[in-house]
Amino acid sequence: MRSALAELGHPERRYAAVQVAGTNGKGSICTLVHAALLASGRRAGLYTSPHLVSWCERIRLGDQPIAEPQLRQLLGDLQPLARRHDLTPFELVTLAAFQAFADAHLEIVVLEVGLGGRLDATTVHPDRQVLGFASIGMDHAEVLGATIAAIATEKAGIFSPGSLAVSGPQQPEAAAVLRQRAIESGSSLLWVDPLASDGEHLLAGSLRWRSGLPGLVQRHNAAVALGLVRALRQRGWTIPDQAIVEGFEGARWPARLQPVLWRGHPLLLDGAHNLPAAEALRQELDQTGASADGRCWLLGVLANKPAPAMLRALLAPSDRAWLVPVPEHACWSLEALLAEAPELAGRLLASPTLAEALSAATARAGGQAVVVAGSLYLIGGLIASGAIEDSW
Repeated sequence: MRSALAELGHPERRYAAVQVAGTNGKGSICTLVHAALLASGRRAGLYTSPHLVSWCERIRLGDQPIAEPQLRQLLGDLQPLARRHDLTPFELVTLAAFQAFADAHLEIVVLEVGLGGRLDATTVHPDRQVLGFASIGMDHAEVLGATIAAIATEKAGIFSPGSLAVSGPQQPEAAAVLRQRAIESGSSLLWVDPLASDGEHLLAGSLRWRSGLPGLVQRHNAAVALGLVRALRQRGWTIPDQAIVEGFEGARWPARLQPVLWRGHPLLLDGAHNLPAAEALRQELDQTGASADGRCWLLGVLANKPAPAMLRALLAPSDRAWLVPVPEHACWSLEALLAEAPELAGRLLASPTLAEALSAATARAGGQAVVVAGSLYLIGGLIASGAIEDSW
């Protein structure tokens, strides 16, 4: 990546960056920070992954995703350079994002780490003085390591000398790694507690706003995002309180507790695609009183995810779930799941298509929202079908 960027004339040196690593909540944090920057009048960009429907979602120039012809042109122009430097597809898209941000004359961009952090393509940006850490948990263990400490070590690789980092509460093993790496890199590490809430609004001192992102977990994410905005202020960026409120209220991040309608039937879309996210979703339903007896689910889980543990976390004894294939991805089948988790036999059904599963689940749900979860790619396919109506 560094060699490829050098050949391009280092477009990444033309703007500052905020970088966010972690397992769950990175995208929400990045979205909130980006929204506050835009509300303050800053020329700000956003880089996230994965996308739901279009690759253009990954690169936002101001408040709009990059235009498809522009991204297509960039990727085509950069292909020879990518081959010379043996870039992966993710690295190529990151390279295109860095170039697009420079071409748009942006002042600052918010970068979501794709995987890990130490070796992630976004970490080559040289001016990452403000860093954020979302919740760190077990995911991508086949790449990052089989323990929380090992995974946290990879994510802590984003620390740069003299940086200011913000993290919400972490598991003890992850917290210890972050503290040690902060000391080693000469960085400051600020711990923030989840924000208070009065039921409808999030509260932070004199600031009060209705969160644009639903869910109790957003109290954690918003605390980190607010810490990052305040860290930017310490580094000389002018971001008024009113811009924070306006940005955080107007922020939208699809497929995270997103209410929609399918043929008039309510659905709740949540991209819970690993065990920590599955546990958080179940807790959300329980704490908000939305875990009514006999809830219906539509689930698709990629083959590299711990589906038996995820479904044990998600499903109450009286729940029923329709398992569907995730288009264009290897995923868990009903047979494979029951072989490892036979106790789920009475709660799982298989359906060959998304539409058939939705028809069966909504018919049984009796007006209650059917939860669609397990994979962002599954939800992306549902959105791409054009069959849902956004309830936001």
